[in-house]
Amino acid sequence: MTDLIRLSAIDIAKKMAQREITAEQYVRALLARIDERDGSVRAFVHVGREPALAAAKALDQGAVQGMLHGIPLGVKDIFETYDMPTQGGSNVYKGLHTALDAACVAATRRAGGIILGKTVTTELATFPHNETRNPHNLEHTPGGSSSGSAAAVADFMLPLATGTQTLGSTIRPGSFCGVVAYKPTYNLIPKKGVWNSADSLDTVGGFARSVPDIALWVAGVMSYRGLLVPESVPAPRIGLCKTHEWDNATPEMQACLMSAAAKLAKAGAVVKDVTLPDRFKGLLQAQIAVGVWETGRSFADECHRFGEKLRPELFERCGHAYDVDPAVYHGAQALGRECRQMIPDAMGDCDVLLAPAAPGEAPKGMPTGNPIFNQVWTFLHTPCVGIPAGIGPQGLPLGLQVVGRLGDDARTLAAAHWVHQRLAA
Repeated sequence: MTDLIRLSAIDIAKKMAQREITAEQYVRALLARIDERDGSVRAFVHVGREPALAAAKALDQGAVQGMLHGIPLGVKDIFETYDMPTQGGSNVYKGLHTALDAACVAATRRAGGIILGKTVTTELATFPHNETRNPHNLEHTPGGSSSGSAAAVADFMLPLATGTQTLGSTIRPGSFCGVVAYKPTYNLIPKKGVWNSADSLDTVGGFARSVPDIALWVAGVMSYRGLLVPESVPAPRIGLCKTHEWDNATPEMQACLMSAAAKLAKAGAVVKDVTLPDRFKGLLQAQIAVGVWETGRSFADECHRFGEKLRPELFERCGHAYDVDPAVYHGAQALGRECRQMIPDAMGDCDVLLAPAAPGEAPKGMPTGNPIFNQVWTFLHTPCVGIPAGIGPQGLPLGLQVVGRLGDDARTLAAAHWVHQRLAA
């Protein structure tokens, strides 16, 4: 069963369709891995052992149900699930059960997916950490807020798991844990039933160990659009984008990006430097202003009636929301709209951009790390695919991200697949 848990979701789906293995076998293999490892990694807040086995047995007795037939998945604990608690990593919601599935979870089940458990999130998908460790080194952070999802996929406890990104909560933990992470174009995935923190930024995505796997689920099933990645794609035209935050990258991350660019050019890609327009220099502070404003208002009731149950640092941060001048908030949103219109010209004839996914390796300790290389792209609403790209001096993963134009997720995923294959080689 050790080899079984390391197969891609697509390979597992093919084996199930051909009846070479059963969904029950695969679920049991993953449960055994969870029993072996989750006491140390702490990726799960709830494992739906018996419901998952029951769903697997039912699927094994019928025809192939859909693209995810028999594939177990993890769901971040801010996605509502009718048959498991949804608690958001917060004492405010401890023991809460909701009546319905989030829309994207419902789509997953309809396609034959099995919800194996709820993965740990930082409190209310913000920043106070909740126990999950980086499986590559338990003394280091897995990133956040989608910490449990990234760690579970990295440690072969799941093939796929959901994430969300408001600052850098999908791409950054993907980088720290060494897995593929996908933040789609804003609102590609329906957010009904996914708890929000900053509505104009929050984006549903997920984690896998290959680009075709994450495309199958997130772009193919959860988006209701059937976007898939072909097995073979042409060499893309890549813009090497250091971003205006380049000085915040560690020397090893800077070397990783430059080495990757050289390797990709040697493999046949057209690689050229792309410098973002000067107007983009204000986007980082604008994103912060928008995030603080919207988060404080999203959690107004939690702070007003249950403030003593929130982590003090989250309660304090929400209070700062009312320090943001409304004119600053509206000006920040206007800058975001202006810069989104500038993306096509900024990219020129490039298919995608290649940029750092995080400042460097996962920091030691449990702060979730700096999202500075994610915030601007989140604010711009662009599709981003994080891919493992190297190992740093501490023996931990380094990740890069492939960034596309708004709404151009299919081409972005295809280019990321090409890049991932060459860098993995």
